Amino acid sequence: MFLLKISFHLSNLFEKPIHWGKPMALSIEPTTTCNLRCPQCPSGLRQFTRDTGNLDVGLNKKILDQVGKQLQHINYYFQGEPFIHPEFLTLVKEARQRNIYVVTSTNAHFISDEIAAEIITSDLSEIIISIDGLTQQTYEQYRVNGKLDKVIAGTKNLMAAKKRLNRQNPVVVFQFLVTKHNEHEIAQLEVFAKELGVNEVRLKTVQVYDYETGNDLIPENEAHSRYKKNENGTFKLKNKFKNKCWRMWSSCVFTWDGKIVPCCFDKDAKHEMGDLQLCSFNTTWKSGIYQEFRKKVFTDRKQIEICKNCSEGSKVWV
Repeated sequence: MFLLKISFHLSNLFEKPIHWGKPMALSIEPTTTCNLRCPQCPSGLRQFTRDTGNLDVGLNKKILDQVGKQLQHINYYFQGEPFIHPEFLTLVKEARQRNIYVVTSTNAHFISDEIAAEIITSDLSEIIISIDGLTQQTYEQYRVNGKLDKVIAGTKNLMAAKKRLNRQNPVVVFQFLVTKHNEHEIAQLEVFAKELGVNEVRLKTVQVYDYETGNDLIPENEAHSRYKKNENGTFKLKNKFKNKCWRMWSSCVFTWDGKIVPCCFDKDAKHEMGDLQLCSFNTTWKSGIYQEFRKKVFTDRKQIEICKNCSEGSKVWV
């Protein structure tokens, strides 16, 4: 972490990429398959141009072996629903055996009593449950084909298993994607989460691809939006586009088939930096193509398409 931070600060000072150290965090994609059809998600829309599939257990181990012992945090999600992967918790166990903090995000449709107990015994550190409405009517506005009762049942199964097995982990988080359809339910969500024993509620801004002329998903309350309404009724991004990004130093993303991309906003892997099945991670991490991408971030980040909807905005640190 020291090497990453020092090199990042030097890069800011000299306005060119200087990179020391290895990533402290990863996102690893278990699968591209999803049971829902969310309207702003390439997985839900079935619109990937890249290959789709499930992460091989052996490839998962190869990623962990090559990235190194300094890894502190793994998000086992990118696109798709992780619990569709038939050996998902095997992936989790491999990382937890290395004392890495492991998080996943789920729509909670597959958390039966049996799976809930397996989640607890896998030693998963944190689980984020997407609950984007407190009635079926509001929930299905974004989570198309989803059933709110399954989300609630899955959450209850998980909380019951934690109590039964006397475990503190995983930390259970309700994530609420704020839209125009559900923003009126935010206060009620806090109460509901407390009733279930959920550890934390997080509000997330919705990403909209065609936002300029407005979109039914954009909340009325700009505090919960990535977009600001102009006087003429059109919308613009609130992102200030500072030419820097800590993620280019601290982390990267592995797709299910071993492709390496710079950021979780590159959902269709348009900016492939390398392929673990063709060359080592060290070669990719220090490669000319990766350094050139970091340089673009420092010179004119707003020209990089995947940066335009970045919810990190102008923040420097993760």
